[in-house]
Amino acid sequence: MPPGSGLPPSGATATIPAMNPSILSITAPALSRIEVRAADRAAGIVAFALLTALGAFVRIPLPFTPVPVTLQTFFVLAAGIYLGSRDAALSQTGYLALGAVGLPVFAGGGAGMGHFLGPTGGYLIAFPLAAAFVGAALRPAASAARATAVCASATLLILVLGAAGVAAFLNVGAERAFALGVLPFLPGGAIKVAAAVGLVVRAPLAR
Repeated sequence: MPPGSGLPPSGATATIPAMNPSILSITAPALSRIEVRAADRAAGIVAFALLTALGAFVRIPLPFTPVPVTLQTFFVLAAGIYLGSRDAALSQTGYLALGAVGLPVFAGGGAGMGHFLGPTGGYLIAFPLAAAFVGAALRPAASAARATAVCASATLLILVLGAAGVAAFLNVGAERAFALGVLPFLPGGAIKVAAAVGLVVRAPLAR
């Protein structure tokens, strides 16, 4: 072997330096925490997608509007409260995807892309936006007043976009759309906002 070649002599065994045990002791727990955190996030996303689906089955039809009362908007708010902006939006997008591919997770056990063009389409499209807004606007130790303002604003966002969908579906003006798509849901929306604020006050955010 020519001198200076940098290669070990013939028959010699190359030695691989052992990793410093102190490095392993630092990196292993960190990697473990990352894996646990990722698993917790995925579980939260799936859980709130399923909860929103379950909320669709708590359905009260109203004789004067094609839009029923459901429990879904409460879980939209709760997703934002507990998951944060990105994961809350992902949970609601996942919920919409389940319905779009044919699973009966929309109000009354409905499914399919046609629901996005129906009277409830605007509400459905608003779910990820409202959840992301709540998650972005609320922080740990948020006051009850701030939580109320945020959740009420998110609820109004859902109702306004929902009313726009009603107007497009029924080909009616803004006043009629408000009467059919917003006004009937204000009392229930207020109750769900109060319940969501109770989550913030009784179980302070830790995300």
